[in-house]
Parts: sequence; structure tokens; C-alpha cells
Amino acid sequence: MGKNHNENGCALMVELQNYEQQGISIWLEGCPSSSAGVMDAIRVREGISYMRDYVFQAGELREVRFDKVKGRSKE
Repeated sequence: MGKNHNENGCALMVELQNYEQQGISIWLEGCPSSSAGVMDAIRVREGISYMRDYVFQAGELREVRFDKVKGRSKE
């Protein structure tokens, strides 16, 4: 997982920073965030998956939202 995970993390960080430079807002769990905030959450909570949603207005990307993916409970 090591190198590949780090490469994926770097690519995501660059992608999110590009969004920020374009004025596209980044949200994490329903709250305004940043590229650094999302990366910290992903690193700290490695066992949790996040779903990415893209919010468009008038055909333009306005927001990127990251929300936890809730797993099925084992009963």
C-alpha cells in the first residue's frame, strides 16, 4: 500500500489545490473545508471511505464534496 497510496495522495492533493485556485469550494462532511483539511481527514481515518460529489451550477463546477461512505452493519 505504501508507495502507491502516497502517489494517489499526492495526485489528490494537487487536484484539490487546482480546484481551490479556480475558486471551486471544497466541502468535508457538509462543512466548508480545504485541500489540506480533506487530506488530513483521509490520512487520519484510513479505514473510512469517502465519496466525492461534484456540484455543478449553470454547467460549471462549483463545489467538490467529500462525505463518508457508511458501510453495511454486520448483523
